[in-house]
Amino acid sequence: MKIGVDYYPEQWEEALWEQDADQMQKIGVKLVRMAEFAWSRLEPEEGKFDFSWLDRAVSVFEERGIEVFLCTPTCTPPLWLFEKYPEVIQVGTDGRRIPIGIRGHRCLNSPVFRSLCKRIITEMVSHFKDNAAVVGYQIDNELEANHCRCEVCREGFRTWIEKKYHTTDALNQAYGNTVWSGEYSDFSQVEPPMGEHIKWQNPSLTLDYNRYASESTVDYVRFQADLIRNIDSRAVITTNNWLCENMPDFYEMFKELDFVSYDNYPTTDIPEDEEALYSHAFHLDLMRGIKRKNFWIMEQLSGSVGSWMPMSSTVKPGMLKGYALQAIAHGADAVLHFRWRTAVSGAEMYWHGILDHSNVPGRRYQEFAGLCQTVNALSDLEGSQVKNKVALLYGSDQEYAFKLQHQAENMYYLEQLKLLHDGFTSIGVGVDIVDENADICEYSVVLAPNLMITRQEIVDKLYRFVDRGGSLVLTCRCGVKDIYNKCIMQPLPTVYQNLIGAHVTEYDVIGDKRLGLQWNEEGSLPLIYATQWCDLLETDTAKSIVKYARDEKKTADKGVTVPFYAGDTAATCNAYGKGTAYYIGTVANRDFYKALATRLAGEQGLNFYPDLPRGVELTFRQKGEESWFFLFNNTDRVQNFELLERSWSLAPFAMEIRKW
Repeated sequence: MKIGVDYYPEQWEEALWEQDADQMQKIGVKLVRMAEFAWSRLEPEEGKFDFSWLDRAVSVFEERGIEVFLCTPTCTPPLWLFEKYPEVIQVGTDGRRIPIGIRGHRCLNSPVFRSLCKRIITEMVSHFKDNAAVVGYQIDNELEANHCRCEVCREGFRTWIEKKYHTTDALNQAYGNTVWSGEYSDFSQVEPPMGEHIKWQNPSLTLDYNRYASESTVDYVRFQADLIRNIDSRAVITTNNWLCENMPDFYEMFKELDFVSYDNYPTTDIPEDEEALYSHAFHLDLMRGIKRKNFWIMEQLSGSVGSWMPMSSTVKPGMLKGYALQAIAHGADAVLHFRWRTAVSGAEMYWHGILDHSNVPGRRYQEFAGLCQTVNALSDLEGSQVKNKVALLYGSDQEYAFKLQHQAENMYYLEQLKLLHDGFTSIGVGVDIVDENADICEYSVVLAPNLMITRQEIVDKLYRFVDRGGSLVLTCRCGVKDIYNKCIMQPLPTVYQNLIGAHVTEYDVIGDKRLGLQWNEEGSLPLIYATQWCDLLETDTAKSIVKYARDEKKTADKGVTVPFYAGDTAATCNAYGKGTAYYIGTVANRDFYKALATRLAGEQGLNFYPDLPRGVELTFRQKGEESWFFLFNNTDRVQNFELLERSWSLAPFAMEIRKW
């Protein structure tokens, strides 16, 4: 277990380096990340390299027993490069090169840029390959799918399309290009989606373009990883990711890297709305599921964030430490805080670090020092992992297809996943968020929301899973489209109809409205309501478990309305083979998903804790026969409760770690 910081020696006078390193050593920092944005200092003129300053910085930390993780500086090429090679600048949707002076303004496919990257990476890794203090490399920074429209990318996309479809007839058929006279007569006519109105363009083309853009980024990561490994075979390699606008396929991007890294910025403002899903437990489980093993945090919240947007409220007492330990509870083996010093210049000067502009160690510094002490005492956790029996399926195509064509007001793909994830974590049942293409044989429960883009191999896999005794949850907007992003002409959920034993007769898009829901079973079940989307279900072999309510008095909110389809089925369960398939035809409130999770956990004999207070998270890490549990109060109030045969009182954002 390692605790660390991000450090930018090129931004500070050398006199500060030793002071900072001494302070870090004193409080127990074990790792620093450097050189992320330092290309102009490493290669001030083309072909002229200067690693002397970085040598001195590395040695300062090495002398104090602090390891160094270097970054390839390719996110921020120097100005001389853009001046001499303007063709490497990324082209936006308007067909123009984007303004330089910000970061990430380069085309990952540009052969010229690749050549220049190869040179700086080769020089850097060759220089440091025998330095024992340098333990690994981060590739670039926060990579997105390469949505560039330069001529290299446009031609690359045409080639990608021609290789995939072979003939324009096949392409026209796949895309349905008879609509709006969109038929191609030659592959030279294929262009990436351009202009202000991309959502008006053919969704088949747009989804394929995102696939191409993602593959471009994956290839760029592989290109850098191969360069590093060919020079330094001992180096461990990762790249840091985040949930960005144009997300690449994470599973492909990290396939050949050693571990996943994530930039983790939980909220500092706890929402008053109890339906708001703010916990970063979802993000952390998503990161762990990419390679289905432990991961690192390369940037962790240290203070108020802001620069190009208004600043957030400051980190409350307990947050800095609690959020870092939350990451460890979910499988992080290293947490590096961004950043040691708050920048005094540049666009990120109000993205606060451990030390403020005042240069006086304050409350957050003291809390960070306590965090270092806590993490350094967790050596017994080395080698432990998070293992769960519930899987939540994530698909890159699903995320982009949802983003391209919004289904309802405020209905977002990731939010649908978060609701199901929250249902299980609210009763202390851990969830692995895995690729929809992953092997799911080891799981007892599989959650598969919004499988809008249909792949036959996934369909077959889910049928087999249930037939063998698993519990499956499908939701509205499953089976809507084929792999070309075209709608399937069958009753929804099309290919899953036999599995769920029901079909959709009609649907209603209700956006932010609320409709009452009613359980069909007796008992002390919570009041529930529907929002955003309503499938009207007719059962075939399935059992109706929830209906749209007729009686407003039985709904969760007196402001809800009774729709014309009151009494129709909203959710079903169906026995199939040895297992059970559930279909949720709407989007409901948190109490519904908690009740559903409780039902599924009981059905599969999983340990669960229904009395866990809202906002308290219970997670487990295990190593062989040993295991540890983590109790985290992810709220801004004291939580008093009974759990695991004892009484607990957790302060806001406090974490308790105990041997199981």
